[in-house]
Amino acid sequence: ALAVATAAEYENAGTVEFLVDSSGDIYFLEMNTRIQVEHTITEMVTGIDLVKEQISVAAGEPLSFNSVEPTGHAIEFRINAEDPTNNFRPNPGTLIEHREPGGLGIRVDSGVEAGGQISQYYDNLIAKLVVWGRDRNEAIARGKRALRDYRVTGLHTTIPAHIQILD
Repeated sequence: ALAVATAAEYENAGTVEFLVDSSGDIYFLEMNTRIQVEHTITEMVTGIDLVKEQISVAAGEPLSFNSVEPTGHAIEFRINAEDPTNNFRPNPGTLIEHREPGGLGIRVDSGVEAGGQISQYYDNLIAKLVVWGRDRNEAIARGKRALRDYRVTGLHTTIPAHIQILD
């Protein structure tokens, strides 16, 4: 990521995406010159508030750090109002219950609450659930617990699909 940004003489926050195959080979996908939905992964493994850093850089301030040492493993789950048993068809409606999980290594970014509406006219994202662990296995275990603790009623969500994938 640093090599790509350096080669492009890029001086701001951005997102560089890669794929890693089962042999550990890394393949560059793209670089986006903005914070993307996945920025929470980087924040969880670095402890750096990327949005704050981007605003500071735009204001002409230097970064608040000199190097980055990621620790652990993070996984992000998009909790969408979709029905996994019906080809992930959008499932707008009223959130009867919305209770987010919590605890060490758990982050939920949402803007909804019980009684709120998930519209058919816009993104059906309910929340982003991000889990962190010291390694991949711990992150997966934490993800399973957090997903099972997440309570949404009133409409179908992607939570059961995420649990099935992790299992």
